[in-house]
Amino acid sequence: MSAILPARFKHPYKFNPAYSKPAVYFCMEYALDQALKIYSGGLGFLAGSHMRSAFEHKQNLIAIGILWSYGYYDQIRNEDYTLGVQFKRKTYNFLEDTGIKFTIQIHGAPVWIKVMYLKPETFGSVPTFLLTTDIPENDHLARSTTYKLYDSNPAAKIAQCMVLSIGGYKLLEELGYEPEVFHLNEAHALPVAFQLYGKYRSVEKVKEKMVFTTHTPEEAGNEKHVINFLDSMGFFGPVELDEVRRITGMTGDIFNHTLAALRLSRKANAVSRLHGEVARKMWESYGQTCPIIHITNTQNAKYWADPAMEKARLDGDKDLLINRKKELKKILFAEVADQTGTLMDPEKLTIVWARRFAHYKRPDLITRDIHDLKAILEDSKKPVQIIWAGKPYPLDQQAVDLFNKLVKLSQSTNNLAVVTGYELKLSKLLKDGADIWLNTPIVTREASGTSGMTAGMNGAVNFSTDDGWVCEFARHGKNSFVIPKADAKLSDHDRDEHDRKSFFSIMEKEILPLYYNKPSKWADIMLEGMNDIHDYFESGRMVEEYYKLLY
Repeated sequence: MSAILPARFKHPYKFNPAYSKPAVYFCMEYALDQALKIYSGGLGFLAGSHMRSAFEHKQNLIAIGILWSYGYYDQIRNEDYTLGVQFKRKTYNFLEDTGIKFTIQIHGAPVWIKVMYLKPETFGSVPTFLLTTDIPENDHLARSTTYKLYDSNPAAKIAQCMVLSIGGYKLLEELGYEPEVFHLNEAHALPVAFQLYGKYRSVEKVKEKMVFTTHTPEEAGNEKHVINFLDSMGFFGPVELDEVRRITGMTGDIFNHTLAALRLSRKANAVSRLHGEVARKMWESYGQTCPIIHITNTQNAKYWADPAMEKARLDGDKDLLINRKKELKKILFAEVADQTGTLMDPEKLTIVWARRFAHYKRPDLITRDIHDLKAILEDSKKPVQIIWAGKPYPLDQQAVDLFNKLVKLSQSTNNLAVVTGYELKLSKLLKDGADIWLNTPIVTREASGTSGMTAGMNGAVNFSTDDGWVCEFARHGKNSFVIPKADAKLSDHDRDEHDRKSFFSIMEKEILPLYYNKPSKWADIMLEGMNDIHDYFESGRMVEEYYKLLY
């Protein structure tokens, strides 16, 4: 084993000396290009920008992921325009068959894994290896392991984690490649730790190798399973159950994946300053955990920023900024009209809410009093248009119901629309065409949130609750607008009402008068936001910090 990749997989550049330490990045999803549908949402968008900027900064990093045969899901419409879910097999002629195949044990049975390769030059990202079980050597059950991202069946989901981690570790052995850093982006690849322990039989050696990024304070994002179930699946690989308990400190029947990752890594990071504070409080009482720093998420400007908008930013050209924004709105509105039959006006202030549909993100917050909503939609002097987009998890009925509620509401007026197919291409259109990028999570529950960064790169003004990355960015009325924090003692209903009323108050008293009466001042806010995002929230800064602070 060496720290040098085989020649056919080598990086197409000489490493920057500051980033020469060999590292491998494990992640369940990567959003690298619209043509490669192996992602669901924010985690994938973040990983995609990370791999692009690592390439741009000539870092010694490789990526390991899974080639999902059916992706996440294709978001379509039923006859009544409500959410429809479709699974279509994907083909990718631009991926290279490495010729590497091997087996791992899942639930006591051998499962074949085939390795496909995404060349760095294809999308401008680091060397990326994608694992699949969807090959003739496997029976139907084994083949289906890598069919759909985030399978709802617990055993299937654990099997997917094992393919990523045990399969990824076995791939490194097949390549004869031993990196100095194993970076687990979320706990999906946790079995890597047990593979390392099986080799070194030293917790300290595992910690020396492993670092961990935690992305969410949400319960659903920090998985727990019965430890005997995991053992029966082969999750712990070569490590006996008693030894697993000893090295992870798990004493009961329930195995906490995030906690184990925090105990077996030498260092971990949260994904914003606020999330760092929340994560340290969340885990400090458990004991034996590694230090948790924060490295605030960012996005890749080369991929996301419209060239004309970027020129306007660099030149400080407000006329170009305003005119290009109207051009981009027209492009977005053509897509809206094609999907919904709703014609929108590029002269009107346009609000976009677009991200993963989840209850804590409150996509419907501003619609809960229809009279307040109609007042801004029907104002003849300062009218507003609103577009929603995003994919609910198909089995999250509460999120699906929220999506469908907004669809039905949008059918009653020409100033509202809900569009489907929220993937990279549509995300780019929405961010290009938004005047306001609305973000409404319950405060402290959004670890970072990055969609506002890429919207802001394209002149969309962020309007958000004071959560995640926004706490480090926002200067109300200067580069964005912020809903003030509600009293933590309020009930859920009263907190939501505080946030909803604050939204309408800020719209009426600040945003609408500026947009319609003082376009030059509005352009100043657009430019200020674009500059501030470029200065700190572009992923070049983030990938530098991962090497300097985590690796």
